[in-house]
Amino acid sequence: MTNRMIHTPEGVRDIYGMELARKRNVKEELHKRLSLYGYEDIQTPTFEFFDIFSREVGTTPSKELYKFFDKEGDTLVLRPDFTPSIARCAAKYFMDDAVPIRLSYEGNVFTNGSLLQGKLKETTQLGAELIGESSVDADAEMLCMVIDGLKACGFEEFQVSIGEMNFFKGICEEAALSEETLDELRSNISAKNYFGAEELLMMHKVTEETIRLLLEASEISSIEELHTLKAKIKNERSLHALERLEQVYELMEKRYGLEKYISFDLGMLSKFHYYTGIIFKAYTYGVGDAVVKGGRYDGLLMRFGKEAPSIGCVFLLDDIMSALTAQKLTPKIQEQTVWFVYDDAHREEAMRQIMEHRGKGIAAAAIPYVEGKTEDDYKRYAAKHHAASVKMIIE
Repeated sequence: MTNRMIHTPEGVRDIYGMELARKRNVKEELHKRLSLYGYEDIQTPTFEFFDIFSREVGTTPSKELYKFFDKEGDTLVLRPDFTPSIARCAAKYFMDDAVPIRLSYEGNVFTNGSLLQGKLKETTQLGAELIGESSVDADAEMLCMVIDGLKACGFEEFQVSIGEMNFFKGICEEAALSEETLDELRSNISAKNYFGAEELLMMHKVTEETIRLLLEASEISSIEELHTLKAKIKNERSLHALERLEQVYELMEKRYGLEKYISFDLGMLSKFHYYTGIIFKAYTYGVGDAVVKGGRYDGLLMRFGKEAPSIGCVFLLDDIMSALTAQKLTPKIQEQTVWFVYDDAHREEAMRQIMEHRGKGIAAAAIPYVEGKTEDDYKRYAAKHHAASVKMIIE
């Protein structure tokens, strides 16, 4: 019979040894990159009040939250997403700040989904939020930081797809769709189920021209196709969204020279309803989903009492590590620890040498000798634990 006590629940896993060392290395490289852009670290609680992640805020659906009660009877949730927590902090600590606020974070998030499809319920995220800045410059800088971050991880081939929530919302307003229909349409388009989307629109008597326009928009990827689509748009909200994307692309091309990493996806929609403008996802080989996500959320902080347009991104560390492994790009970690194996007669000598090594900044581990074990045995153990070498101090 399997001993259940040594296993983890479905959707979570242990990470240790060299795998964890590599993950920590990538996290440190990303953190350095965010710091170069002027982001200041902030740490939020692992659990918050349920209202922080409620439907009204536009975050994770309630059924996908890990919910529990404290002794006062308040409903608490393990955070499924950092952005609402950062928005709460910004409203609490920077209410009167008139300059842009740059905050970065890292930690684990928890999603209680039922269809895992290889996804974990607990994952590590590292991200950044630029609060109080509405300009196209901020959009382009965020994309630039995403690209720099992926390069810092070691990726050479990747693509950042960008879309615009206002384009989709403008088309839906023009078609006079209800909120319920809009949510269903969002689900179909997000899943690339264009047949389902077309059927839904026809059922609600949306004009053939609008249906064709929406489905055509979901297929474009280049700036040239974006220009062509723009000439067919009539409603102001969708038109302004495309103009904004053109401006962002121009900055990525002329200011940063990073346009080769940018493509368009107007069919990109997020399950997070707080996004209001540009949204983006970064893809690379080796994983079936995005390794970075983000977008603009100009109305979210108003939920917490502060009016501040904002944009953010999140690097999905576990997916990034899977992609690096698949592409054979995982960072090489230098093994440094020296194992000092000693018997009772040489304990003091071993401790002297161990403290000497540590005083020089060299990692050293004290390993009491077990009778009958050979030096080769200890070298095998040391290799399993990624130690650099073994020094035997015995008779």
